[in-house]
Amino acid sequence: MSNPWLKKNPLMSMWLSAANKAVGSARGQSAAAARRQVGAAQAEATRQIVDFWSGKTARATVARRKSRR
Repeated sequence: MSNPWLKKNPLMSMWLSAANKAVGSARGQSAAAARRQVGAAQAEATRQIVDFWSGKTARATVARRKSRR
């Protein structure tokens, strides 16, 4: 006699497949966002190091507004 608990359940299989697909997509998007943030932080750190060693001033330039005349 076969064990009924070991039989495949098609509804459960479809539900788990859909859940796995959704979680995989979310994981991929979060990993891509993390890579973008790390890249931006590294680029900013590199820019600051180069600015420091090249002798640029630390004062940021302020963009002037254009008059509407």
